[in-house]
Amino acid sequence: MSKYYPPTFEEEQFHCIKCGVFAKQNWGSLITRGQGSGTRFTYSRCNHCWEDCYWYEGRMIVPSEAPVPPPHQDLPESCIADYEEARDIVARSPKAGAALLRLVLQKLMVELGEKGKNINDDIASLVKKGLPIEVQQALDYCRVVGNNSVHPGEIIIDDDPAIAQSLFEMINFIVEVRISQPKKVAELYSILPEGALKAVAKRDAPKEST
Repeated sequence: MSKYYPPTFEEEQFHCIKCGVFAKQNWGSLITRGQGSGTRFTYSRCNHCWEDCYWYEGRMIVPSEAPVPPPHQDLPESCIADYEEARDIVARSPKAGAALLRLVLQKLMVELGEKGKNINDDIASLVKKGLPIEVQQALDYCRVVGNNSVHPGEIIIDDDPAIAQSLFEMINFIVEVRISQPKKVAELYSILPEGALKAVAKRDAPKEST
């Protein structure tokens, strides 16, 4: 999974929020009749899709969604609508966006073979199955922040929107490690010669006791 560079005011390159491609951006000012050069409205034009985004005083206003990464290409279908809705609303309400991503996490647990009823129990189950510590920490980060969006606690999400926005990266990280990487390995392994696969199966077969 490549690093995501969010749209940033007056940056020369970033991931376009329209097409998702890391591309050069062309900047310009919006001038209305009778207005001088001091306008606070600007636009960025993607050098890949040639679509425009509009900014006011350094903040993107069109499209309205926050500059957060799009869903991972392997994010399960059951999670995509909630992820996209969270992406659309998190700039206006970080708490609502985080709450939606908590729902995404719950659905993702089902896709990972867990019950999806209690996220904490599901994480514990995955840990018992050998879950890498980095993924456990990412899951717990999403769980704790998501819980604070539903039941306010020590984390005040509306006071620090970056916390809610970081959840998108965490969700995509979990998908990359638990879904994409195993799928890639399985695809590569499946092209090995049949003789090699049989030899591996024979090697790993339970040995009969003598």
